[in-house]
Order: sequence, then C-alpha cells, then structure tokens
Amino acid sequence: MSTLTLIFIAVALAMDAFAVALAAGVMLHPVNRRQLFRLGFHFGFFQGMMPVLGWLAGLSIQSLISSVDHWIAFGLLAYVGGKMIHEALNPNDAIEKTNPTRGKTMVMLAIATSIDALAVGLSLAVIGVSILIPAVVIGLTAAVLTVIGMLLGGRIGQIWGKRVEIIGGLILIGIGCNILYQHLWVG
Repeated sequence: MSTLTLIFIAVALAMDAFAVALAAGVMLHPVNRRQLFRLGFHFGFFQGMMPVLGWLAGLSIQSLISSVDHWIAFGLLAYVGGKMIHEALNPNDAIEKTNPTRGKTMVMLAIATSIDALAVGLSLAVIGVSILIPAVVIGLTAAVLTVIGMLLGGRIGQIWGKRVEIIGGLILIGIGCNILYQHLWVG
C-alpha cells in the first residue's frame, strides 16, 4: 500500500471523528486542554485499534459485523445527537450538561466513529497488508483531526451559542443517517 493511499484512508476514516469533535467543541465552548486530550486520545486510540481488531478477526466475523455495524453507528450517533438537541432546547431539564469527553458518552462516540476502521482492517487482512503502520497512521490522523475539530467547534460555539449546539446534534444524527444510507441503499 502506498503512503499516499494510506494517508487518504486515514483522513477519510477521521472525517466522522472530526465532525463529532466539531459538535463537541460547540457544546463545550470554551474547550479546555483536558477535554482536547481526552477526546483526541480516545478517538485516536479507537480509530487505531479498530483496524487491528478487524485485521486480527479477518474474514471469520466479517459477515456478522457487516450486517449490523451501520445500525450500531446510527443508534449511537442519533442518541448522542438527540441528547445534545434536547439539552440545547431545554436547558432547565439538564441539571448538568453531558460532557462528550467523559464516560460512556465518549466511549459511544469513539465506537460509533471508528466502526468503519474495523472494516478497513478486515480489508487489509484480505489483501495481505501488514497492520502496524496503517493502524498508527489512522490513529494519529484521527487524534489530530479530533483536536482541530474541537478547537474549531469551540470558536464557533463562542460566536453562535445554542443554535450551533442544535446544529451539532443534527450533524451527528445526519452522520448516522448517512451511514445507514451508505450501507442500505448505496453499498
């Protein structure tokens, strides 16, 4: 696999993480270093490990994963996006705002944005590509784009406030819908 191909794959896989990070930055504005590190690390870690898991699993579980991966990703993204919209529209209902850089919300987002990387790992196993370098490049790319997305989202959130938080929630739901569309009608 060429270096350019690997970079394109890594950037393409990181786009969901980037979009989610934008929404997280909007929600958290202002974003602090700890939040940047937590989300960047976890998104990068999951993006880097999923291809390894897919590669190790090879073809043995491909049929099991491919039949439900899009539904899992959609469900997780729709849940978190819907929660963001609800909190933006009903600030009194949410005593403490959900922090997408902590706990199960962060894990759900990390899984939802990295499921496609599992399929890439399966593909790399099929064509006989070693996984170490691609996993590192994919993970680092996701981590860097996550941090950039959070910083941009934090700036946007400071300027436009709650409206952008609602848009961020809609973006997450839209990403989930796009995943369903790609798997059910296009792919």
